[in-house]
Amino acid sequence: MTFRCGKVRNFSTELSPKPFNEIPGPKSLPIIGTLWQYLPLIGKYKFDRLHWNGLLKLKEFGPLVREEMIPGLPVVWVFKPEDIETVYRNEGRYPERRSHLALQKYRLDRPDVYNSGGLLPTNGPEWWRLRRIFQKDLNKIQNVRLYLSKSDEIIKNFLQRRIPKYENDFAPELSRLYLELTGLVAFDEHLGSFSDTQMAPSSPMSRLIDSTAFINSCVLRTDNGPQLWRKFNTPLYKKFCEAHLCLETVAKHFVYKKMRKLTEERGNHQYSLLEQYLLNKELDTKDVIGMAADMLLAGIDTTAYTSCFGLYHISKNVDKQEKMFKELESLMNAESTITEEILNQAVYTKAVMKEIFRMNPISVGIGRILAKDAVLSGYLVPAKTIVVTQNQVTCRLPEYFHKPNEFIPERWIKDHALYENVHPYLVLPFGHGPRTCIARRLAEQHFQLFLMNVIRRYRITWKGDHLDCKSLQINKPDKSVDIVFEKRY
Repeated sequence: MTFRCGKVRNFSTELSPKPFNEIPGPKSLPIIGTLWQYLPLIGKYKFDRLHWNGLLKLKEFGPLVREEMIPGLPVVWVFKPEDIETVYRNEGRYPERRSHLALQKYRLDRPDVYNSGGLLPTNGPEWWRLRRIFQKDLNKIQNVRLYLSKSDEIIKNFLQRRIPKYENDFAPELSRLYLELTGLVAFDEHLGSFSDTQMAPSSPMSRLIDSTAFINSCVLRTDNGPQLWRKFNTPLYKKFCEAHLCLETVAKHFVYKKMRKLTEERGNHQYSLLEQYLLNKELDTKDVIGMAADMLLAGIDTTAYTSCFGLYHISKNVDKQEKMFKELESLMNAESTITEEILNQAVYTKAVMKEIFRMNPISVGIGRILAKDAVLSGYLVPAKTIVVTQNQVTCRLPEYFHKPNEFIPERWIKDHALYENVHPYLVLPFGHGPRTCIARRLAEQHFQLFLMNVIRRYRITWKGDHLDCKSLQINKPDKSVDIVFEKRY
């Protein structure tokens, strides 16, 4: 779908803000809310195309839209970057969101395994307790760089083993790569995700990949609608529980394995992240199991899908690909181990990544529950209102970017003729503020390492159809990722 803003209604900001109930939006009916507008054949919106929905609502109602998919539970869609900034400035000490509700129920129903719902659904002081402790170690630059050489080695091994065997869709291959990289960080283990023994659909790693993908696909379906799964063991929730038990089993296995090893071999060596967590007296084993499971949920699909879109844009823009290759050629030879210095010097590669995040972000935006009243586009939005930003839509509008549907990494390079002074609240692929993605640095490092290793070794060409995304909480490619890899040497 091509994003074009069209004619958008203007709403003037007055000294006295307009009341909340005057915010325009789709018609909501008793009992069924606006869900009828998402039904096949008769509805104009689609549950799995949030960016399409957002653009339609922007054109019809303006830059602030009020909708009640569930009667009595209004959601406000926010498009303007100034309003997005206001949302973040009013998220409070403990930023809240209404998300991953089924995940929260599953874990709270299992107090023998978990202390809480984990970082994804939990709000309030308990969220901050976990966040404060886990981010202290995860965001240390020395811990991020601790995995640099091992991650680089894994990616090289992946390219050598899997590209010759790849035939059609490259997306499943990338899921295996990022499972292996996530396993390295979460468990300090090599999982063998793309070894020949793990390629069978019934293998443990294949089932783990399928389970995390299914759980992520359930988020929107269980967060919205009548939520019958809260009272009844619906078929969807039953499958959700089975999938979560699969990743829970893996997380428990490796956490307990590391605990036994620590007991036997405690010494003065440099501790891995998992070891640091297990040795932290502010955490217990159930906290660590929850964090390990969260890392599996958040670490595989997000970066794998982003890499799919990255390959798509780079392969479709040969001139940009060659600029990237020339930069890498000047920094490293084909067999070089990528170092921190090389990462920092790859200016054009970083611009390519930024442009990929603009055109195909990880999700349509972020959701928050306002901690206090806020004025958005001239309307008073009261505290406790659910707001969802629409960064993905706004990043494709000509008001904010020159030629917004073209892939132009140069717009991110200062001193370049095509450089654009972009509003800081437009491109936020990992969120912003205290609730930003806790593993952002590691995700960016993995993504950069992957792109650099691929482009340094291969000339890539797109042979598939136009690639868009489906909204499954995170954005997933809607078609096969069909790439031709041609060795450069």
